[in-house]
Amino acid sequence: MTRIVLHPSNSEESQAFFLLDEKIRRWVWEQGWTVLRDAQERAVAPILAGDTDVIIAAATAAGKTEAAFLPICSKLLSKENQNSCVVYLSPLKALINDQFSRMEQLCERLDIAVHPWHGDISGSKKSRFLKKPNGILLITPESVESLFVNHGNAIPQLFENLLYIVVDELHSFIGSERGQQLQSLLHRIECAIKRKVPRIGLSATIGDMQLASQFLRPDGVSETEMIVSTTTGQELQLLLKGYLQKQPPLVLAGEAEADLQPDGSLLDIGDNLFKTLRGSSNLIFANSRNRVEFFADLLRKRCVEQQLPNEFWPHHGSLSKELREDAEAAIKDKSCPVSIVCTSTLEMGIDIGSVASIAQVGVPPSVASMRQRLGRSGRRDGAPAVLRMYIQEDALTEKSDLADCLRAGLVQTVAMVRLLLEKWYEPPPAGGLHLSTLVQQMLSLIAQCGGVTAVQAYNVLCKNGPFSLVGQQMFTAFLRNLGEQRLIMQASDGLLLHGQIGERIVNHYSFYTAFSTVEEYRLVSGDRTLGTLPIDRPVTEGSLLIFGGRRWLVEEVDSAKKVIVLKPSKGGAPPVFGGQAGWVHDRIRQEMFVVYSESHVPTFLDAKAKTLLAEARVNFSRFSLESKRIVTQGSTAHLFCWMGDRVLDTLAAMLRSKGIKATNEGIAIAVFNASPVEIQDALRVLLAEGKPDTYELARSVENKVCQKYDLFLSDDLLSRDYAASKLDAEGAYNALKNMLN
Repeated sequence: MTRIVLHPSNSEESQAFFLLDEKIRRWVWEQGWTVLRDAQERAVAPILAGDTDVIIAAATAAGKTEAAFLPICSKLLSKENQNSCVVYLSPLKALINDQFSRMEQLCERLDIAVHPWHGDISGSKKSRFLKKPNGILLITPESVESLFVNHGNAIPQLFENLLYIVVDELHSFIGSERGQQLQSLLHRIECAIKRKVPRIGLSATIGDMQLASQFLRPDGVSETEMIVSTTTGQELQLLLKGYLQKQPPLVLAGEAEADLQPDGSLLDIGDNLFKTLRGSSNLIFANSRNRVEFFADLLRKRCVEQQLPNEFWPHHGSLSKELREDAEAAIKDKSCPVSIVCTSTLEMGIDIGSVASIAQVGVPPSVASMRQRLGRSGRRDGAPAVLRMYIQEDALTEKSDLADCLRAGLVQTVAMVRLLLEKWYEPPPAGGLHLSTLVQQMLSLIAQCGGVTAVQAYNVLCKNGPFSLVGQQMFTAFLRNLGEQRLIMQASDGLLLHGQIGERIVNHYSFYTAFSTVEEYRLVSGDRTLGTLPIDRPVTEGSLLIFGGRRWLVEEVDSAKKVIVLKPSKGGAPPVFGGQAGWVHDRIRQEMFVVYSESHVPTFLDAKAKTLLAEARVNFSRFSLESKRIVTQGSTAHLFCWMGDRVLDTLAAMLRSKGIKATNEGIAIAVFNASPVEIQDALRVLLAEGKPDTYELARSVENKVCQKYDLFLSDDLLSRDYAASKLDAEGAYNALKNMLN
């Protein structure tokens, strides 16, 4: 286990404490705090001033929530703000529940109302805010959308005395459809009350503070106060364990009835997790719901075999709220050790207290995600942050493909750890048109206002709003498209109204989300709901599955009610869930090239991982990849440019435009049935043609429908959207030049 100390920044004696209201100061002393933390100290003055946007970026458990809400509550306590309100926006309902319990402790004594608002909150509690909109409103973007649709006329009165808007986990919104929805909603609130409201962004990991500032306030007019705290002084312990995939162990007839035997290395990883983590509280990130179910079941089974109480609980988005909350309550209760096997559901914000270590099974989704997960460990009493990584690689044969020979997963993980130690994180994606979300916001704006003119809609959403990359001509084509699809219609007085299909969409409960949600079956056992399973992954009566970390037999499938009835069983296999892996950034692939090229062996690798890295470097040298860019294996050629997925996707599309069959396979572009000479000739032609027209390339992509409302867009609009968000013309052209040089 390698130890690395992250050095703290210099701290100074608190100057901001005495700017806070006396009641807040008394509360701080009662918590036993002797000083304000770095981010808290620096945030008080600009937030109290209330004349600028603020972004607070600090490590997990560095007190970001208090950094924002100590000065905010001070402001709410002033006589002139007794009837004012603050909106706190969160990406997760569970985070709202968590923050409500934390804020209630503070605000109850201050006589400041706190209103949680999301899909699981009762109507009576929501009506309290509607009747008296003061205090702190904790809400999701989807619930704000619901307010606009169902209480559109009341928006100016509800937010008349709005003091601040706080966006928690800011990084999770940037560059996504949900983030674009959030930007639109914030802008529409300000349009309704006819003034700007200070925005406060909270985040643990932001790769580019300037882009984060542009996201928080897209108009670029206002200055943003950047508070980036590096105070930590925390020791970091790292270990990367390598595994070779192998055949599962032989099972005698009658054992593990109807059980699907997994790859043997997964069992080895599970055994190491059990041996290493049992007796302490930990988080095990398994990258997918399928793997979460596999390891939760395996580890529970190991507890049963050794006649021990179960210490391992599953946690993912398809589990019922009850099962997720049971797991969260179990790990918060420090009387017994509990380890939770989870997806990214426990990566953000929810306070589960300190855990002894983080385990990461498989390549981390991103460097930023790894940093976020690591922040969960070693949060109390100066304990080190501990990260254990488990990476599988295939055994090599004569038929092994190039990625296996190069041990791409292991090397990518090593590269990501190195970048983490350099404090580099992926910058948020930018430049997309987000036309799918523009469809939703157009329908929502009509619902809010009861009808709008084309000019009004363009001014609110595009000219002065977050969809500024959509020009007047494109917006006109967009409206015409929505009319043809019967989403909108135009009245005789020129007002745009909902069309037949648009009315149906807005009135459906799923309208408030900007992202796609697959219809799901409800899984029940007795009178208890266990969770949901995507409807595009059907199961049949008599089949066996693992869910909630336990084994079940499917007794009944009710297609009309979309219910699957289960009973306990001895056998089972994890169900297959949907989901996509994240895109790899250019910087990660460039760092991978450095890892391959040098001889240094990281100290955080175990013996097997060192062997796998040595194999990777031998094969890197054998294929002459220090200088060679095209490597042929049989009828497939691999084109290496050591860039991220956007560049590789663009280059593959460029090659396809020349009649060459090519696809992005991660570490390289795979080119089929073309000789190196043919590929070189095609690359030279592409270079001579100059920077590619990404719109024309996008037109050649067959399946561009990937967002919720894309199916309502014409191919022309889809191509423009795809070109803006998925392709990188300049990066691809520069990669071409580098390869041919």
